Amino acid sequence: MSETASFFRNRFVQVIVLSGLFLQVGIWVRNFSVLLYVMEQTNEDPFAVSMISVAEFAPIFLFSFIGGAFADRWRPKRTMIWSDFLSALSVFAVLGTLMTGHWQAIFFATLVSAILSQFSQPSMLKLFKQHVPEHQMQMGMAMFQTMMSIFMIIGPFLGTVVFQNFGINVSIAIMGIAFLISAAVLTLIPADKKEKVEKSETTIFTEMKEGFRYVLAKPVLKILGGNFAAAGLALGIIQPLTIFLVTENLGLPKENVQWLMMTYGAAMLLGGGLVMGLSKKVPPNALLVIGMAAVTISTAVIGWSTDFTLTLVAEFFAGLFLPCIQIGINTIMLKTTDEAFLGRANGILNPLFMGMMVVTMSLAGWLKASFSLTTAYEIAAALFFLGMLLALPLFKLDLKLSDGQQETPVPAEK
Repeated sequence: MSETASFFRNRFVQVIVLSGLFLQVGIWVRNFSVLLYVMEQTNEDPFAVSMISVAEFAPIFLFSFIGGAFADRWRPKRTMIWSDFLSALSVFAVLGTLMTGHWQAIFFATLVSAILSQFSQPSMLKLFKQHVPEHQMQMGMAMFQTMMSIFMIIGPFLGTVVFQNFGINVSIAIMGIAFLISAAVLTLIPADKKEKVEKSETTIFTEMKEGFRYVLAKPVLKILGGNFAAAGLALGIIQPLTIFLVTENLGLPKENVQWLMMTYGAAMLLGGGLVMGLSKKVPPNALLVIGMAAVTISTAVIGWSTDFTLTLVAEFFAGLFLPCIQIGINTIMLKTTDEAFLGRANGILNPLFMGMMVVTMSLAGWLKASFSLTTAYEIAAALFFLGMLLALPLFKLDLKLSDGQQETPVPAEK
């Protein structure tokens, strides 16, 4: 039996993929139905539209580490099921409120599901570590990246079509049903390998402090933190400025940005699939360095190109290799982090990425106005290059880990 066939015959993989499909349907219907509904209700008020992003991203800062800490205490299967179930209940509560005419409640649906996902996502990583052999973890991360890329392409279309044809009430109902089905599917996950979970004698605050000490004591995780920060800073510059590549550098109508976005999304889908197929041949540290190097070059070319074809090709290569960065980081974290600290490690590193991205997103307009669009992109390229340099020591650390010299977990604080 081939490695890929063996991977997809794993019952946990089958269940988590099916659950993920329903979750992605619910999330993308939510994203675009809420966006279009709020624009419709407020006559495209920029402040109201920006509050959607606040409701979606603020929980990452406020609850990611807390959710990771609790995920390390609770049974991961039960945590995932309850997270999806409570998300569904909150959605149906919002639907009832909408029917009474209080449209502002729509923000609550986004906020609650975003908060609960901060408990569910680290629990999924812990289950992955339990049920997927280590040599298949990179294939698993590539599979999830591929699924995300597919929905990046079809999700906006799906959400827009549902809202335009059926309205906000049906859109919200579909979101709730999708979460409910996901929760039901998750009950099919095999039982936790640790049949008996010992009651923790430490407080949640003590465990949170231990999580910080653990990450700071692990050279691998500190390196990944640097990669998360560098990638977040670079992507935060790029994302708000893409439209100006079309209107300024290329001198084309703004509608042509769709071709760049479609090319980028299709390349990410292809990149995730290629990494999945090469998961046994390319180690995750090499994947990370290759991804950082390729995206550095692509971003630099995009920044100074004034030719539409060259920009399109560079966007394709940026999208093709970006999954290498994401898959490489997640695989290394899964392989080198003790299961007992996985939730907290994820809860520290993930907000680091988002926080840095928000910082440079707020500065992107100033960079462009103060210098130039090309300079802003070259700064982003330099940040990706810095991330590549930070990743190089992983080759030495990986040799130590492969020789069985596992680092000793940080002892609990007395």
